[in-house]
Formats: sequence, C-alpha cells, structure tokens
Amino acid sequence: MESIWLEYGWTLLVLIGLEGLLSADNALVLAVIAKHLPDDQKKRAINYGIIGAFVFRFGALFAISFIANVWQVQAIGAIYLIYLGLKHIIPKKKKEGDAEEEKEKAGSGFWPTVAKIGLADLAFAIDSILAAVALAIALPDSPLGDFGGMDGGQFIVVVIAGIAGLVLIKFAATWFVKLLEIRPGLETTAYAVVAWVGVKLAVITLSHPSVGVLDSHFPHSTGWTVVFWGILLGIVIVGWFLSGKNAPKNPESTEVN
Repeated sequence: MESIWLEYGWTLLVLIGLEGLLSADNALVLAVIAKHLPDDQKKRAINYGIIGAFVFRFGALFAISFIANVWQVQAIGAIYLIYLGLKHIIPKKKKEGDAEEEKEKAGSGFWPTVAKIGLADLAFAIDSILAAVALAIALPDSPLGDFGGMDGGQFIVVVIAGIAGLVLIKFAATWFVKLLEIRPGLETTAYAVVAWVGVKLAVITLSHPSVGVLDSHFPHSTGWTVVFWGILLGIVIVGWFLSGKNAPKNPESTEVN
C-alpha cells in the first residue's frame, strides 16, 4: 500500500509542475489580452480572468468524463486557441487601415476584453484537465472509491494539482503584466504559445476514438511529449531574445517592482 501512495505523491509533484507551466501560459494570455486597457480596468479584467480560470477549471473537474469523451468540446477549444493565436501573429493588410483600427478598438472595451479572457480561460481549462487526467488515470486504483467519473484517489490528485495551478496564475499574471511593459514584443510570443497549445488540443481531438485520424496513444507518447515541450520551449526562448527590451513609454512610470 505504501508503494501506491509513493506513486501518487510523485505523480502529484509532476502534475503540479505541469500545471505550473500551463498556468504560466494562461497567465501570459490574461496579461496580453488585457494590456490595452487603462491600469484600473486592466487589474479588474485580470482579476475577473483569474476568477474565470478558477470557475472553469473546477467546472472541468466535475465534467471530466464529458470532456474526455466528447471530442467536439476538445475541437472547439483547439480551434479557438489556434484562431486566437494566428489572428495576432499573421500581419494584417494595411488596406483600410484606419477603419480597421477603429473597428478593432470598438471591440476592445472592458467587457469585450473580459469575454475574450473568459473564452481563453475555458480553452485552457480543457487542456489543463485533459493533461492532468492523462497522467492521473495511469495511477493504480485507490481504496477511496469512485468520484467525478474516475477513481477517488486519482480525482484528489487532479484537484490538488489544479488548485496549485490556480495559485500560480494569480501571481504569474501580475508579473507578466509588468514584463510586457518592458518587453512588449513578447505579445507575439504569447500568441504563438497560445496557437501551439491549440495544436496540442487538436492532436488530442484527432486521436479521439470517434475521430481516429491519429492513434489514441499518440498524444501521450514520449515522442510527441518531447516534441511539444521542445517546440514550446523554443518559442519562448526565441521570442525572448527577439522581443528586445524597450524603455517604458511613460518616463514617469519606470518602476517595475
């Protein structure tokens, strides 16, 4: 029995690390989407985003079996993340520039921004829970019975890891807001990460038994895991060096503590 709990403890540590990485992505997206707002609205939008992340992740926990079995839900999350990422990466045509810019600003008020953050939170919640469940279901059954569509012990591991991820989002979002003021070029990097996470969700969708385009074990294979995290790390490193370091636009607001 002791060996089972040791395995549970080790998996929990791995999951907390994984949730930390996914939470960093989520927090960076919150910061990027809200960065055009005035400071007071920016803080409120990010706080709403953190609340949204909390609600959606816990909602996803109690809908694990639904999310894991309905490929359409996974596909919607994948499409939205890829769309959100590519929309901000691919250069826009300069034709009708002023009109296009005004249109963009009109849809970038406080509540539209909060709605956009909410959609991103939902997509990241799906990805986060699927990643956590993929690791947790490999654990042996515990004597705690079933809960939430899975073994009770496995469910508790996923819940604790999810809470840790939400705590990290709270602190990381504030830090990323300050970082974007110094390195605004990281915005493109953030959206590249978003699109790549969308690709990961797309791979999960294509490997669903009802879709069958990819082998059902492929998303959790060592090869794909190494490729995914390797490319993600590469995007972040290259983006960091290409983003440069700019002085704050407002000379009076040079503090970044």
